[in-house]
Amino acid sequence: QVQLVESGGGLVQAGVSLRLSCATSGLTFSRSAMGWFRQAPGKEREFVASITWRNGLTNYADSVKGRFTISRDNAKNTVYLRMNSLKPEDTAVYYCAADLWGAAGPEKNKYNYWGQGTQVTISS
Repeated sequence: QVQLVESGGGLVQAGVSLRLSCATSGLTFSRSAMGWFRQAPGKEREFVASITWRNGLTNYADSVKGRFTISRDNAKNTVYLRMNSLKPEDTAVYYCAADLWGAAGPEKNKYNYWGQGTQVTISS
């Protein structure tokens, strides 16, 4: 059974940093592209960042480019999202997702597996 479990969310002030983690199990992680998405209240789930399995190429939404960094540790079957200079508009539930054997990217329907999400709230 594939499981993706996010952690690291919380309530912080604007300007600080957080690091989200997504620990996976039951998944061929080293052959899975991984992505982070977020969903704010009343809004659609949107792409944040992704990283390929083949060569570690990364892709970011324009709204987070230069502030967020996605990375992966294949030995720990875990993907991370480092978030710097957080803004109130970054407030959302953050989800990780896996695209087994795929190339991932910003399209939600390419991902096979999803976590339950972790809440990130940024106060001004």
